Amino acid sequence: MKTSPFMRSVRDVLRVKQYALATERTYCHWIKRFILHQQYSSPSEIDRDGVIAYLTYLAVERHVSPNTQNQAFNALLFLFRHVLNIEFKDVEAVRAAEKRRLPVVLVQREVESILARLPKPYSTMIMLAWGAGLRKTEILRLRIKDIDFDHRAIIIREGKGRKDRVTILPDTVVADMKEYILRVQQLHRLDLDQGFGTVEMPHALARKFPNQAHSIHWQFVFAAKQRSIDPRSGKERRHHVHPSALEKQLRRAVRESGVHKKVSCHTFRHTFATQLLESGYDIRTVQELLGHNDVKTTQIYTHVLNRGGNAVKSPADR
Repeated sequence: MKTSPFMRSVRDVLRVKQYALATERTYCHWIKRFILHQQYSSPSEIDRDGVIAYLTYLAVERHVSPNTQNQAFNALLFLFRHVLNIEFKDVEAVRAAEKRRLPVVLVQREVESILARLPKPYSTMIMLAWGAGLRKTEILRLRIKDIDFDHRAIIIREGKGRKDRVTILPDTVVADMKEYILRVQQLHRLDLDQGFGTVEMPHALARKFPNQAHSIHWQFVFAAKQRSIDPRSGKERRHHVHPSALEKQLRRAVRESGVHKKVSCHTFRHTFATQLLESGYDIRTVQELLGHNDVKTTQIYTHVLNRGGNAVKSPADR
């Protein structure tokens, strides 16, 4: 499908501001949907009332979740502020109904049963979600330089909200991580010999330190088996393992384990937080390890500890 000049300008601004490819696609999707729904024929027609009408439509007629509506709102906020250069405030749309859902958490035997059915390197990836509280994208984007074996630490660069943080490197994955890094070093030498070897660099670093794209330190720990074409630059590079490969392996392992819960990679991050709180770690420590902005986000895990009802012991069990 042909992209309009206006949508190309939106995409160009997103790239100048170094937004992630996934964010670029999401924002372009919502901006395009907004324009089509409001039947705008020119950017000059776009106004605040249209945003209010569209967000209200999403909540009232489409019955989208609060997260989906917020996603659309953030895309339109970007459109106004950075593309149209129009002040964007006092948007009082009907809000999508908030549905409070407790996170799905696994018990130890369920985690072990699933892990036992995962081949490498996918079992190690899930171990990092469970043992270090990493998000799926954070696991896949790990670079060799981000692993600190001496201090048993993992540095997460520009996680959710573009924040850096430090979390723990579980002892149980150290040997596997060293093995993967050796494999990446071999692949990197092969790529260099064949005239390749560059890797995607974050933000302005590619321009500031162009030679670092060839450095082994910037290579992905969970490197893909084959090189692929970068959709932005058009260059042939070795990227990280595709997220769908991890998701497919996890679905199969959950099915074979007989665990009857809705399990995703994020479920293991929920389990990490809950088990830390069960072990007596304070909520601020867990908040920092997870990279939450607000402790209120972390507090949800206090409701899914071993006992229900905020750890009240039932009279029937006395």
